[in-house]
Amino acid sequence: MAASAPTPHATGFPAEGRCGYYVEKKKRFCRMVVAAGKRFCGEHAGAAEDFFIQDINAGLKDEAEIPEQLIPISSLSEEHLESLIKKLRKASEGLNSTLKDQIMSHPALHDALNDPKNGDSATKHLKQQASILGNIEKLKLLGPRRCFVEFGAGKGKLSHWVDIALKDAEKVHFILVEKMTTRFKVDGKHRKKNSVFERLQIDIQHLCLNKIPVLSKEKLPVVGIGKHLCGVATDLALRCLVETYAASCEESNEEPLAKRIKNDKTEKEINTLAKEGNEKSVPEKWTPVAGIVIALCCHHRCDWRHYVGKEYFKALGLGAVEFHYFQRMSSWATCGMRKTSLEASNITTTRQDHQNDDSEEHDDGGYRITDDSSESLPGFLTVGEKKKIGHLCKLLIDQGRIKYLQHKGFSPALQYYTDPLVSLENVLLTALPNHSSSPETTA
Repeated sequence: MAASAPTPHATGFPAEGRCGYYVEKKKRFCRMVVAAGKRFCGEHAGAAEDFFIQDINAGLKDEAEIPEQLIPISSLSEEHLESLIKKLRKASEGLNSTLKDQIMSHPALHDALNDPKNGDSATKHLKQQASILGNIEKLKLLGPRRCFVEFGAGKGKLSHWVDIALKDAEKVHFILVEKMTTRFKVDGKHRKKNSVFERLQIDIQHLCLNKIPVLSKEKLPVVGIGKHLCGVATDLALRCLVETYAASCEESNEEPLAKRIKNDKTEKEINTLAKEGNEKSVPEKWTPVAGIVIALCCHHRCDWRHYVGKEYFKALGLGAVEFHYFQRMSSWATCGMRKTSLEASNITTTRQDHQNDDSEEHDDGGYRITDDSSESLPGFLTVGEKKKIGHLCKLLIDQGRIKYLQHKGFSPALQYYTDPLVSLENVLLTALPNHSSSPETTA
């Protein structure tokens, strides 16, 4: 009997005319047809670039940590659920559950915010963008000679407003990272000579920033920004910035003596210029990551493998199982809640706005049902108790991120950046390197 032909997976090659990207989760190559002369399909086109390195920001994979099958929350016994809630409350002891209000605005959005043509959804997005921009300025991250990397960029509107706020600042570069094909992008409208927009269609999980030419050659300090960076994407972005990029830059700074002497001379020249009144245009010292400003979102979509706060959880006696249930329970903070009178009166307008404006963003205006919604909420808890538990889960997950950033040499903080009536996902994560003037850290 003749031997059967080997499968593409067995030979380690994709089928002829098909995408060459190997989908780890499915244990096979992508089956999309590629264009003539291309190796990858449109979805995986980024894999052909130098800055694509498979799973570079994914974190360590330990199969023993990840349970094969977990019972849904709706199927848990009352005793099991009570045990999980006790663990949550014990782990959260001492954490400051009341965050500082940092609801801000910025003059760059004044005209847009007061445009009478705005619908409710447009106004809501503009308020959030204005507050994020105000916080970026408060942290002294708005300035020339730097690169803003917007993770989960969508249409690129946050970078758009940063560019507007910077006016004619010199040598500003924007890198917009988005894995999905996006319509109505605004970054293509910018034609200023002092700022450059570059869009990368790639999953953050595979993005190696120090392989991007402008960062490897120009040595521009990076400011990581994001508006509603969904669940696991936040962890991938943090690792991309402070572990993959910053760490590799620090390693490359171990230079030969002759080169260090040359750089010392350059540093003295910079200091001389600074004394002459050029502090704003010449940075005192180059740092790979100048700061991070990310609006958090969708904790129920976090993933234990990619989570940056594993060590924090383990130190509390928690592991993959507890993390799984806490991330599912985090949706209680925004689910099973009643629509406010404001939302009820504008529900028709809001739905219409969502179809036309920023529909790709996770705005969570208080009217969204997620996986563990009302059907899976246990009856022995009141709506108020569920909301508090959901917020505790979010806080604990975010605290793991805070500890991670502290361990990596940053001064991080959590704060409310917008009103709950604007968005229930209203927490902003900020971080500055320890040597700069840093925001207050959470307890």
